[in-house]
Amino acid sequence: MVATPIGNLADLSPRAREVLGEVRWVLAEDTRRVRKLLNHFEIHTPVRSLHEHNEVREVPRLLAELATGSDLALVSDAGTPLLADPGYRLVRACRERGFQVLTVPGPSAATAALAVSGLPPIPFTFGGFLPAKGGARGTALDELASLPHTLVLFLSPHRLALELSACAAHLGRAREAALLAELTKVHERCVRGTLAELAVWAAGAQPLGEYTLVVGPPEAVPLPPPSRETARVAVDEASARGLDRAGALREAARTLRITRKELYTLLMRRDER
Repeated sequence: MVATPIGNLADLSPRAREVLGEVRWVLAEDTRRVRKLLNHFEIHTPVRSLHEHNEVREVPRLLAELATGSDLALVSDAGTPLLADPGYRLVRACRERGFQVLTVPGPSAATAALAVSGLPPIPFTFGGFLPAKGGARGTALDELASLPHTLVLFLSPHRLALELSACAAHLGRAREAALLAELTKVHERCVRGTLAELAVWAAGAQPLGEYTLVVGPPEAVPLPPPSRETARVAVDEASARGLDRAGALREAARTLRITRKELYTLLMRRDER
């Protein structure tokens, strides 16, 4: 599994160059694109196509090739293999058959964008490309909207304004975000703002290059303070689990997400009635 540059050819590691030059085949979704990379580094390894339409058919043939002792390298069109690219079926089949699968790590647009976005990096969810059809896109975004942390998405330049508008509608117009383009290239750029602001910007922009969107976590909605009855029930439930009085108070405060001092105050008010 060999990571390839996402824009700057100088990012291909020496180890990646060595591996690509030694294997029997280089497997790629777009053979023309990877051939340009190999030609640049004067690597003459033959290239073989592996994409979503032939992966089921090709996997048994590739397993047979591995069984003869050949080494194969799987690459993405750009970046780290399998992140929004085919290859999962092959890797899984290799693991199940006992073939060794090794990684030659390197560039990844998702982690590169996350690192320079200025948004909270951990935890994050990578959502890949959004569905092209509006209904499926909305459903996917609704599922992501339930996550309380940072999101990373790949956006299509052909649907940039449409997809940013959908992100604002489903994820929250006020969510902070960073839109990054041409990562590692000469004209690498970043546009920051709320999702609503980015959608307005995209409506008047001329999309160029590959886009990665980093969406910051939604603002935490403060929980209403617990009632005296809720506090009493939480302490009783903790006591019923065998905790002593001090332990039950600690556990109840943790469950209610309040301090022990706040819990004491609630219980005392109850007792004063």
